[in-house]
Amino acid sequence: MLNKFKSPKNIKKFLDKYIVGQNNAKKVLSVTIYNHYKKILYKNNKIDFEKSNILIIGDTGTGKTLIAKTISKILNVPFVMVDATVFTEAGYVGEDVESILTRLLQVSNYNIKLAEKGIVYIDEFDKLSRKSKNPSITRDVSGEGVQQSLLKFFENSIVYISPYIGRKHPEQNMIPIKTDNILFIVGGTFEGIKKIINNRININKIGYENIIKKKKKKNIFKYINTKDLQNFGLIPEIIGRLPIIITLEKLNKKYLKKILIKPKNSLIKQYIELFKMDNINIKIDNSFLNYIVNKCIKLGLGARGLNNICEKIFINIAYKEIKENKPIKTIKINKKKVLKLNIK
Repeated sequence: MLNKFKSPKNIKKFLDKYIVGQNNAKKVLSVTIYNHYKKILYKNNKIDFEKSNILIIGDTGTGKTLIAKTISKILNVPFVMVDATVFTEAGYVGEDVESILTRLLQVSNYNIKLAEKGIVYIDEFDKLSRKSKNPSITRDVSGEGVQQSLLKFFENSIVYISPYIGRKHPEQNMIPIKTDNILFIVGGTFEGIKKIINNRININKIGYENIIKKKKKKNIFKYINTKDLQNFGLIPEIIGRLPIIITLEKLNKKYLKKILIKPKNSLIKQYIELFKMDNINIKIDNSFLNYIVNKCIKLGLGARGLNNICEKIFINIAYKEIKENKPIKTIKINKKKVLKLNIK
């Protein structure tokens, strides 16, 4: 796992190949991941290490999912990504949380030891927020109930799961899975929590305005604390089992442009290779990149919007330009050419 990464710095260098910006987040992740798997490799019988599960908070398109996927590449361990919105408390319509570990076992080819060293990413985790400040008012089967069910996963425990996702049968053999070394990463946009943070630090109060007003506008998530998460609707027990809180910065034009061309698997690099397979060399003009970035900013979808815009453009170009048995040719793609396509 960590044999080729001798230090957290080496892990960050790998992250840099795929993730643009978010330097502070990558530093924290690098150290956390390094320590987590070091605990596994060098188990000390004299002390019980606690897990450092991770909570990632950031606006849409800032790279929460990409970070989790890249971590699994680094470590070459089983990885599953699930959406928190499909889970309900046991006994209600929807998936039980135990299916998370069943998925992990399946991607591990039912190798239990391997599954017990895997990574689980739970997306849309903020949708599990408690619907009422008073938990006794109504039964919250897809919010607080699911949070309570996840507690045993986030701590060191043994969970008995079905080998298959679906209805459980009384005669079915259950498989015990130790969660001690399974790393849980949860992420969400936490829409509305900015207002909670604002109310706490009271931006207009004398003494605060000059110090943090400008910084807050850039990334208010930096000022989040456990009380804010509790007020948002996470139960104290679950917050306590997510000791590492990472916040992602909103991506500006500069970073969105870098995302298009810099990473190892950048969109532009992918399209260049795809067109080469059809004897077409595409030359990307700077005006084209600026056009995509500006359109993406208007949509407000972050890096996720880049893919959406590029797909529409390159599908049209591919349909027009790719022909059978044609000699090698070069196409220059600029803003003017894209505007002629009249893509909405």
